[in-house]
Amino acid sequence: MSTDPFGGLAEHARALAAGETTSEALVTGALARIEATQGTLNAFRTVRGEAAVEEARAADRRLAAGERLPLLGVPIAVKDDTDVAGVPTFFGCAGDIPPAAEDGEAVRRLRAAGAVIVGKTNTCELGQWPFTEGPAFGAARNPWSTGHTPGGSSGGSAAAVAAGLVPAALGSDGAGSIRIPAAWTHLVGIKPQRGRVSVHPYDDCFQGLTVNGPLARTVADAALLLDAAAGAHPRERFRPAAIDASAAARRQPGRLRIALALRPPLTLTGARAHPEVRRAVTALAETLARLGHDVEEARPRYGLVGFAFLPRAAAGIAAYADRHPDPALLDPRTRSATRSGHRLGRLVPAARAREAAQHRRIGAFFGGFDVLLTPTTAVPPPRVGAFDGLSAQRTDIKITAACPYAWPWNVLGWPGVNVPAGLTSAGLPVGAQLLGPAGSEERLISLAAQLEADQRWYEKRPPSPHGLAAVGGTPTP
Repeated sequence: MSTDPFGGLAEHARALAAGETTSEALVTGALARIEATQGTLNAFRTVRGEAAVEEARAADRRLAAGERLPLLGVPIAVKDDTDVAGVPTFFGCAGDIPPAAEDGEAVRRLRAAGAVIVGKTNTCELGQWPFTEGPAFGAARNPWSTGHTPGGSSGGSAAAVAAGLVPAALGSDGAGSIRIPAAWTHLVGIKPQRGRVSVHPYDDCFQGLTVNGPLARTVADAALLLDAAAGAHPRERFRPAAIDASAAARRQPGRLRIALALRPPLTLTGARAHPEVRRAVTALAETLARLGHDVEEARPRYGLVGFAFLPRAAAGIAAYADRHPDPALLDPRTRSATRSGHRLGRLVPAARAREAAQHRRIGAFFGGFDVLLTPTTAVPPPRVGAFDGLSAQRTDIKITAACPYAWPWNVLGWPGVNVPAGLTSAGLPVGAQLLGPAGSEERLISLAAQLEADQRWYEKRPPSPHGLAAVGGTPTP
């Protein structure tokens, strides 16, 4: 029975349905890999060992009885900002956090599709930063180079998928927190349209900035996880029209008008793309032209979109921090952001009221183009510890300079897809994002799948983390 850790979500589901393996074999294999790499990658905050094995055995009984569901028996992970019944939602924090009473809606839907949740992945404190490090759990590390960050804030999910610990994982994205770690670990990461995947138990997470979405090694796997998780909780306010992401991943996108934008939105940090990032994204644009698309450089009119982001982000951090049972345990930078959130909270209504005008201004760009192509980050993955000891202000300046491209799409609530753009001369992954207007996931997914068929990025695997080869599968560079 095959338990190849890089078999992928769709392949695992197919093998289970065909009787070629069992859920118990897949889940115990995943748990063994998690244990073997925890000291190296530190991808998980909580592991559901015995509970996951029992659920796998139940899935095997259902499979043997002829039941079929999209993910029946397949092991996956979820980011530790998402409630799983019986497990604390630490969200990167220290402290005595009580177990969640019930699953969040996205987890409920994944379970309804048959998935087995093997654990919850590490994230930085309250999801604020594009690195996954903190005093509560240490540092999650990048499988491509354990001296470097896998990104954040969905860094644990990215590390787990990139290393083959699980075939796919759920993350969240409030300023690039799916797309950034996907870029830095050579994964596909989908930030869906706002409301596509539930953020329950919240109905408007981080003032509408944050959405949940998948990280996977292939477009088809990411689409499958997106389809399984999609859907709103009854009390949520955002309800976009339904899509079929998996069908989109199987069809050609047609000839598209694609704009390449290498210059980032205004951040006042002087951010610009690192030469190796610029070369990689430009090469991807050339590939798209070779595939028959009309590609040209352009400059979207972002305007002062940052003024709509800052109050919402700060107020979102404050809302989470205020619920912590012992705020004194939080990082000093978090406490500073919380104070800012309390001050800026009064500006949130005006910031949100600007969204309609921002939709019109930036949406006008898509009168001439179908897709916007940009770098996902300005730099390759930073080293672990690169942000240690910085003040809140210096941290914000440094992370904004490193990651200036992703956050405007959170203000807009529109979809984006990170695709791998290759490796630097030092062997570190970088990515590019495909961005579109409201409800354009299917177009972006079809285009990403066309690129994947040409680039075959899933064939590149990171060096084997310590202990992984001994528990099932040796990745190859």
